[in-house]
Amino acid sequence: MENSKEMRTWLDDMQLNHPLVIAGPCSAETEEQVLKIAHELKDTDVSYFRAGIWKPRTRPGMFEGVGALGLKWLQKVKEETGMKTCTEVANAAHVKLALEHDVDLLWIGARSTVSPFIMQEIADALAGTDKIVLVKNPVNPDLALWLGGIERLHTAGIKKLGAIHRGFSTYEKTKYRNTPEWQLAIEFQTRFPDLPLINDPSHITGNRDMIFDVCQTALDLNFDGLMIETHFDPENAWSDAAQQVTPPKLVQIMKDLKIRKEDDPEAGYTKELSNLRAQIDVIDGQLIEALGKRMKISDGIGKLKKEKNVAVLQSNRWNQILGAMILEGESKGLSEEFVLKMFKAIHQESINHQEKILNN
Repeated sequence: MENSKEMRTWLDDMQLNHPLVIAGPCSAETEEQVLKIAHELKDTDVSYFRAGIWKPRTRPGMFEGVGALGLKWLQKVKEETGMKTCTEVANAAHVKLALEHDVDLLWIGARSTVSPFIMQEIADALAGTDKIVLVKNPVNPDLALWLGGIERLHTAGIKKLGAIHRGFSTYEKTKYRNTPEWQLAIEFQTRFPDLPLINDPSHITGNRDMIFDVCQTALDLNFDGLMIETHFDPENAWSDAAQQVTPPKLVQIMKDLKIRKEDDPEAGYTKELSNLRAQIDVIDGQLIEALGKRMKISDGIGKLKKEKNVAVLQSNRWNQILGAMILEGESKGLSEEFVLKMFKAIHQESINHQEKILNN
């Protein structure tokens, strides 16, 4: 993928004065439900109407989509509203049916991206078409796997490509359904700055109340668009109810998002500065999270020392850590003075945690 600019032409040709917005229900449930949502979105800034037809679920017995029947509903959406349509495909059979029903944009889900075999099967099925194809990141934070899936499509002759950042699964519990791992998305953009990158705040958050903040972070990091799950009655949706917003709420989110003006003479500077600051915000958040984890480990050490009646301060251990971190810091361009101040503060907080445990 040496020339990623050619993959961007489909987005540039749309000549949007706002970020690309893909919206619609997580799952197509009934014809009436699909058409009602589409009509509520048709006069908004939504560019593509999305609906899940085939829903890969973690466990059997859950709602797995209405199947090919839903493609006829998407055709009606296009006929009645003029909106372009999109859906997820997970194998060659899905691709064939979606093409037969003239779906405008196809996306490949995280569970499919993780398998090179599936990606190659889909790439072969799409060969010779001019459809727009977006690839969601794999469930695990593996940049090579994500790029590899896109490369397979590109090799098959698919030129209208893009990526969807939907967050990554993790064993640890966080406030997110799927942790965004913003740094990985930033690296993706750095390597392929012209490849359209869409953010999926619905799957990242799993919580409609967090949608706006993730959308804003994505725009601050120069994402090209958003995919937001939208339902007129989200509480009673057949899948992923907690992460869907109503059409009026979607409109309000789009209205409230801060988007920089392109015609401002200082737009280049402001855009770059905002991007760099957003990256710092992401890393600062990661630092706080890492420090929180470190203190939990210190609490465990404090409990062990209390059990064995061992003193909190272990001077030899502290000197070893400090020496190693000074050397490591120097290799990263950090001054000895800064490293000393930082680790003395961390060490003091760790001692405070342990003393609190010993004295209780």
